[in-house]
Amino acid sequence: MRDPNEPFENLRPLDILAIAAHPDDVEQTCGGTLIRMAEIGYRSGVLDLTAGDMGSRGNPELRIQESTVAAGHLLLSWRQNLRWPDARLENTTPARMTLAGVIRRIRPRVVILPHWTGRHPDHYRASEIGYEACFLSGLKKLEEDTPPHRPSKIIYSSLYANVTPSFVVDITRQFERRMSALFSYASQYGDASEASELFPAHTEVAERLAAIARFYGNLIGVKYGEPFVVKEAMQVDDVVSMPVRSI
Repeated sequence: MRDPNEPFENLRPLDILAIAAHPDDVEQTCGGTLIRMAEIGYRSGVLDLTAGDMGSRGNPELRIQESTVAAGHLLLSWRQNLRWPDARLENTTPARMTLAGVIRRIRPRVVILPHWTGRHPDHYRASEIGYEACFLSGLKKLEEDTPPHRPSKIIYSSLYANVTPSFVVDITRQFERRMSALFSYASQYGDASEASELFPAHTEVAERLAAIARFYGNLIGVKYGEPFVVKEAMQVDDVVSMPVRSI
């Protein structure tokens, strides 16, 4: 993890950046993939747009502290929080410009966004803002003091979307570490009495997420998986060596 006060200019470009509405979002939806990519040798990072200040449990300072602990489990090279207002994300010009500026400075090759549908408005707003910021960041005249940069690939985490995934990542070896990252948020997933009617018990959360990961893993013949969607066709050069059996 870098010093959060270190200038962007001193940061080596990231290979993969996940943009999320709240702390603990990526831990649920694409944390295993981030871990797997880091183990391969890629530099991964997370940008949380809000600190979850409207949540029934915890407070912004605590949730950011917990996200720092989770970042260690995720093997992240970088994580920051923009502290935008929780439950009030809006796709505005200032929001897009701010996020585009961050993207120009950390120069990710791949960006992971939430799926563009979702129950929480912040999730689909984060997807909208993220996509448009990725486009804007490639415009030469957007800023005079930073060179243009546009990620080569945008993928959407679709764990909670009722859609057929474009592909599934095998996270069998990374699953337990992903769960350790998620449970770093003790304010959210501890068995506290506060808002207990809204939050499942710790063991219930673990069982639910394991069941979901098993479902997606089964689609590709592995134990645990994380699903993603892309909007464009994917190129295949060798149909003989394509993974996952048909029958």
